[in-house]
Amino acid sequence: MTEQRSTEPEVTWLDPDTVQVRQPKASHWEAPFLYLLFGRERSLLIDTGATSDERVFPLRSTVERLTADWLRRNPAVFTRPYPLVVAHSHAHGDHIAGDALLRDRPGTTLVGTSPAEVIGFFGFRSWPDETVPFDLGRRVVDVIGGPGHEPSAVVFFDRRTGILFTGDTVLPAHLYVRDLAQYRATIERLIRFRDDPTAPVRELRGAHIEMSASPGVAYPPGTVEQPDEAELPLRPRILDRVLAALDELTGAVGERVVRRRFIVVIDR
Repeated sequence: MTEQRSTEPEVTWLDPDTVQVRQPKASHWEAPFLYLLFGRERSLLIDTGATSDERVFPLRSTVERLTADWLRRNPAVFTRPYPLVVAHSHAHGDHIAGDALLRDRPGTTLVGTSPAEVIGFFGFRSWPDETVPFDLGRRVVDVIGGPGHEPSAVVFFDRRTGILFTGDTVLPAHLYVRDLAQYRATIERLIRFRDDPTAPVRELRGAHIEMSASPGVAYPPGTVEQPDEAELPLRPRILDRVLAALDELTGAVGERVVRRRFIVVIDR
């Protein structure tokens, strides 16, 4: 008898106002992580996953359920429909496919995925070198320009939890670099942000796990069973190790540098 893998998302409340949602491997091998942050005036969903089929990955019903749960615990929030902003760590398909499931949801604003749309929505005046605050209502998220993996990439810092949500920029996986100069500038920008005492970064959480628990060993692309995968959170000092790894690259397509928690790959 064949064992059926669950298509239900893996939901983890990181604190009473912050949810981590993982799309199950049974629905898509990429199994991206999504994040839902609740504020007093609106919520923010970072990424929408790798499929537009609610039957395969019930994104909309999951968002509705989590939002209803939070509103029950926060009855002083009166706005109905409670606003939701859907934004993205970057514009690759495994992070934006679920947009279609939320496009017609009442009270929902869907941020575009081009650099111009990201810059315009968040109000960047000096892209990508500027950090702009985005207020959810008694909860401010800093939006940091992050191109290099993808032109419209951003990194979100939640001041409440101290989590830097890094998408595909830094994570326990292959770090695919499309533009080495921009990617290096992004890592340097994140290091400056990390080292600012007014923005204490506690940990990094990216959008995938591809590394195994064995140092320097990754699961191949397309893997649907990862029984011994690495932990998702990364310590802030990982940024220094990524920057040091970049020093070993010339920018030639296919180059790679293997480290314990990540593998840098020059890609196009």
